[in-house]
Order: sequence, then structure tokens, then C-alpha cells
Amino acid sequence: MRRPPRGYTDSFRIIGGAHRGRRLGFPPLPGLRPTPDRVRQTVFDWLAPTIGGARCLDLFAGSGALGLEALSRGARAVTFVEREHAAAEAIRGHLATLRSEDGTVVIADAVAALASLRGPFDVAFVDPPFESTLRRKTLDALAASTLLAPDARVYLEGPADEAPSVPPGWSVHRSKSAGNVGYHLLVVGATPATPT
Repeated sequence: MRRPPRGYTDSFRIIGGAHRGRRLGFPPLPGLRPTPDRVRQTVFDWLAPTIGGARCLDLFAGSGALGLEALSRGARAVTFVEREHAAAEAIRGHLATLRSEDGTVVIADAVAALASLRGPFDVAFVDPPFESTLRRKTLDALAASTLLAPDARVYLEGPADEAPSVPPGWSVHRSKSAGNVGYHLLVVGATPATPT
């Protein structure tokens, strides 16, 4: 069995809201890497005006860090989509630990699951494996669906050297990088803002 990379940890902490400071573990699966604390802090600062009461979709949920952070910060409901059974069961365990009845876990391929989900969602988190070509494919599938509310926010994470390619009618509202991670907040059907 391969040793985890240096600095690897199999846990993350919720950094804001009702469960701030709570540390949660996840199974050591290949490619599973929670969004770093400082990135999550920036993302949820961006989402602060909309996250309260929002219905959220966490695609490629992995550790569940983004969706669980959203619930801690007042999201009304989060649907987690994760194809790895061990990761999905860990998220279910976290929801039970946090006594949250507002999370639903779907064990499925993220893109395939879009056909059977019920929206509308106000916020979607799209954080596929770095090595994959799923970013644009997922965004196109979301754009072609009726799952997103008008003016929905879509968080996209990927390699820092890969500029976001967004569907027609969407705009890049915010964009930053930290190390090798590029992260972006997209807005559906909105006038582009100056990225910061």
C-alpha cells in the first residue's frame, strides 16, 4: 500500500458557523483531498450573502468538507454526490455526528446523477479530481439541466494553471489561486464582475 504524501492528514475542520472548530475524519482514498482551510474561508466569504437558507449541491463530494461547511453556515439543505462508497458513508456518519437532518448523500457518478436530482439549487460545488477532464463536462451538464436556480452560484476548483471555461451565459465572478489550486466563483446568467 502506498504511503500518503508528506503533510497528508485524514481529517479536516469546519472553520465557520454552528460547528466551527469541529474536526472530522475521512477514509484515505486516492485523490481525496479536502479543500484547504484558507481556500474554504475565501470561498465562504464570497458566498456569505447567499449561503444562509440556500439549497446546495456538492458534486464530487469527497470528504464532504464543502457541503458540511455550507450546512454549518446556515444552508437549508445540501445534496452530496460521491461515487466512492467509503467516502459517501463517511459523510453520512458526519451528518449523524453533527445531528444534521439537512444533508442527503447520493452514491453515484456526479455527472450521471444530474439526470435524477431535483432542484433548484442556489449553490453548486464542483471539485472533480485534478487529473480529470470533468470540469467543463460537469459545467455543461449543469447548464443543460434545470437544476440551478436563476442567478445561482457555482464554485469551481481545479489546477491553478487551468483557466475556467464556462458555459454561455455564465460569468466568472471571483477567481483566485493558492499554491497549485485555482478556485473560482461562477454566476449563472449574470453580468460579469471584475475578478478579484
